[in-house]
Amino acid sequence: MVPTETLSVPGSSDRYFSAMSKRFSFSLNATDGRARTGVIDTPRGQIRTPAFMPVGTAATVKAMLPESVRQTGADILLGNTYHLMLRPGAERVERLGGLHRFMNWDRPILTDSGGFQVMSLAGLRKLTEEGVTFASHVDGSKHHLTPERSMEIQRMLGSDIVMAFDECPALPATEEEVAKSMRLSMRWAQRSRDAFGDRPGHALFGIMQGGVTRDLREESAEALQQIGFDGYAVGGLAVGEGQEAMFGVLDYAPGFLPEDKPRYLMGVGKPDDIVGAVQRGIDMMDCVLPSRSGRTGQAWIHRGQVNIKNARHADDPRPLDENCSCPACTGYSRAYLHHVFRSQEMISGMLLTWHNLHYYQELMAGLRGAIAEGRLDAFVADFHAKRAEGDIERL
Repeated sequence: MVPTETLSVPGSSDRYFSAMSKRFSFSLNATDGRARTGVIDTPRGQIRTPAFMPVGTAATVKAMLPESVRQTGADILLGNTYHLMLRPGAERVERLGGLHRFMNWDRPILTDSGGFQVMSLAGLRKLTEEGVTFASHVDGSKHHLTPERSMEIQRMLGSDIVMAFDECPALPATEEEVAKSMRLSMRWAQRSRDAFGDRPGHALFGIMQGGVTRDLREESAEALQQIGFDGYAVGGLAVGEGQEAMFGVLDYAPGFLPEDKPRYLMGVGKPDDIVGAVQRGIDMMDCVLPSRSGRTGQAWIHRGQVNIKNARHADDPRPLDENCSCPACTGYSRAYLHHVFRSQEMISGMLLTWHNLHYYQELMAGLRGAIAEGRLDAFVADFHAKRAEGDIERL
C-alpha cells in the first residue's frame, strides 16, 4: 500500500520519448527552517522531495519486483555504474533498450558515477590525473574509468540523473590529502560537464567533496557552481566519520549550494540520519540499508528496530508494526517471519525488504507533509520519542 500522497501515473515509452524536449526542473513548494519540500520534474515522472531512492545495484532492488518497489511509494531508483559496466555491460544494456526497459522500471533512475566503488578497491586500482585503472572484483579483468567513460556508460544505461565522476577519499585522511582529492574531483567535474554535453530530459549532478573541513567544502561548492550543474550532491560522508561529524558538515555544507537546485546526500542512511539530513536542507538520499537489513532479519519500525531472528519472536502473534499497512505487517505474524528467516526461506527477505522500503517511504511522506504544514519540529520530536520507547516487549 502506497503512503498517503497522490502519485503521478507513469507514462508509456512513446509518451516519454515525445517528452524528451522537456527540461529537468526543480521547484520548491514549502520550507520549514532549513528543511525543504518540492518536486523534481523529469520526462519520466515527478520526484517528490525529500526523496529516498532505493538502491538497485545490479538493475534490481534485491528481493523486490519493480512494481512492488513502486507500491511502497518510491518515485526514483538508483543504479550502480560500476557493477553494471562489469556485468552485464553498458553496451549490452544499451542494445537491449536501456536500463529502464532492461529492469522494467519506467520511472526516473539516477546512476552513480562509479567513483565510490572504485575508491573501495584501494588494493586493486591505480589513480592518475586521467582516471582510474582497476581490476574487476568479478573476474580480475582490467578496466579504465575516466570522467568521459563514466559519462558514456551512464548515457548508454539511459539514466535520467547522471552523477559526475569523482574521487571519494576514505576517512580518516589528512587535510592535505582531502584537499588534493577534492581539487582532482573538481577537475574531473569540469571534464564530466564537457563530456555530458546538452541532453534534454536528462540531468547532470556535481558532487561536493572536502571531507569535514569547512573551507574545503566551500571551495568545492564554488568550483561546482562555476561549472554549472542541474543538481548538487554532498559526497564524501557516510564513509566512517560518524553521525556527529556528518551532521557537523551538514550544518553548513547545504548552505553553500544553490537554493533553486536539488541537494543530494549520497549513501545515507539510517532513519535518524535521514531525519537529521532533511532538517539541514537535504532533498534526496539513497542507501542499501532497507534491503540489506531485510535480507539479514532486521526490520525498521516506528519504535526503532526489530531483530526477527531473536528467539523471543517465535511465539509472538503480533505484526512487526501494528501501525504499518505493508504486506508483511497486514498478513503475517512475528512468529511466522521468525520461522521463515530461521528456515532460510526466500519469502523472509522479500517480506522484510518490502516492509523496510515501505517504512522508509512512509517516513519521507511524513517529512514532506510536516514541512508543508510547518510542523516539522513536532514531527521530529515524535519520531525520536517513539524510537526512545524501543520495541514492544513480548505479550
